[in-house]
Amino acid sequence: MIVLKILTVLSPWPLKRFMLVQFFKYEIDRSSRIGFSWIFPKKLIMDSNAYIGNFNVAVHLDLLKIGKHSSIARGNWITGFPTNTDSKHFSHQKDRQSNLIIGEHSAITKNHHIDCTNIIQVGNFVTVAGYSSQLLTHSINIELNIQDSNPITIGDYCFVGTASTILGGAALPAYSVLGANALLNKNFTTPYRLYGGNPAKEIKELPKEYKYFNRETGFVY
Repeated sequence: MIVLKILTVLSPWPLKRFMLVQFFKYEIDRSSRIGFSWIFPKKLIMDSNAYIGNFNVAVHLDLLKIGKHSSIARGNWITGFPTNTDSKHFSHQKDRQSNLIIGEHSAITKNHHIDCTNIIQVGNFVTVAGYSSQLLTHSINIELNIQDSNPITIGDYCFVGTASTILGGAALPAYSVLGANALLNKNFTTPYRLYGGNPAKEIKELPKEYKYFNRETGFVY
């Protein structure tokens, strides 16, 4: 299997797509594309015009799903911890899903670390911007002395600033901005807000008329 994966990664895109669909049973629209990257979750779904660039790694996931016109740019490290194993890690979480689900017209830019031990749900028209952000769904539960995990949710039309950290159990509500270098460690619910700081808190209200919140295409010129 490792030889087949290496041959797949090194192949030109038409042959690569054929191999990913035929041998790995992935669902990849003909208009989608994967660059020179190591992308081998258990299940991959790429909708129309979805894109994965070069030098990305996505492994140990149950599911990677990328919606229409969404992209993962370059140099991102995306990992998880698959379910239905004999490992004692996370055995107390019977319904845990190791998934990364990205909506439509959304973008994950460059050099981010995304830990999908638990599900990460990214909405539509979202930008995980800049460099070196961390989305971390798992950690050690000090009270119980076990590995534990919780999901992360990023709502529609959100903007995540560079070098941010989002921890398991946190949520960024729709139409919100997370400032650069912020630590989001709780579930916020109020939209149209700027959140920032360490730990993040609500800083100010944002006008609903901002053009970023009213886009019809994801790409920002």
